[in-house]
Amino acid sequence: MTKKERNKAIIIFSVIALVFLIGSIMTGGTGGEEESVQVVMRDAVMHEVNRVSLFGLKDVNPSLIAAFIVSGIMIVFALICRIFVIPRFRLVPGKFQLVLETVVGIFDGMAKQNSHINRFLGAYIFAAGSYIFTGTLFELLGVQVMTTEGHAISLPAPFADVNGAIMMGCLSYLVIMSGGIAGNGIKGIGKTLKDFSLPISLSFRLFGALLSGALVTELVYYYTAMSYVVPVIVGVLFTLLHALIQAYVLTMLTSLFYGEVSEKVEKPPKEKRRLGKKRTTVVREQNA
Repeated sequence: MTKKERNKAIIIFSVIALVFLIGSIMTGGTGGEEESVQVVMRDAVMHEVNRVSLFGLKDVNPSLIAAFIVSGIMIVFALICRIFVIPRFRLVPGKFQLVLETVVGIFDGMAKQNSHINRFLGAYIFAAGSYIFTGTLFELLGVQVMTTEGHAISLPAPFADVNGAIMMGCLSYLVIMSGGIAGNGIKGIGKTLKDFSLPISLSFRLFGALLSGALVTELVYYYTAMSYVVPVIVGVLFTLLHALIQAYVLTMLTSLFYGEVSEKVEKPPKEKRRLGKKRTTVVREQNA
């Protein structure tokens, strides 16, 4: 793109933004929503109002529906890749093969760097990171569903519900504990239980980061003066930023703690222990 074309694009974007700004000023009004901002923010956290029927059996949080959809998309994508794409991998990779190998290599390298028991760890952090990244970006699609009260809403990210974040944190903690058992047997459980606050910190770090982006976007949407153009920029930037950061943070912390508890504690040789006992006996005799 030449300099002239860039300047033309900037002018066009500025004119469109100015038109939207003038339109928002002319529309007036106190806000873009009928409910108060307190109700909007509370529902973004608790999801007490906008609930969705699950096959007519139970009213559930819309994040649960989003979790089912994201899980289904990832499973179908994995099956397609395994059946149709991976068997056609070549020595000289194409673009799609290169992307897959790069992503897998990042998580595999992270696992190998932090633990000597890394085959399962690499697979788990790849799955967890992919799910967090995909689930966070899912809300950008704006998939519409009908609530039990009869109005349409866009499905949020799966981790917009604190229960989803808690389950991911607890699952990661169980994986860390499995690493301790694999590396040190029953003693590995004790090493893992020392960090009893780890699942709480993992859960609320994930939930809090995604919630902050959701609240900022809801706040921007609420006011009419900011409900043009700005929410698109804010929503996309916050969502991409949280998707990348949270996927990296959770996988990195999981691999670090997994490597710590799976590290074998080497016992001193018998001869050294005998010498240590003799020295202790001599010292006691001298003191006596």
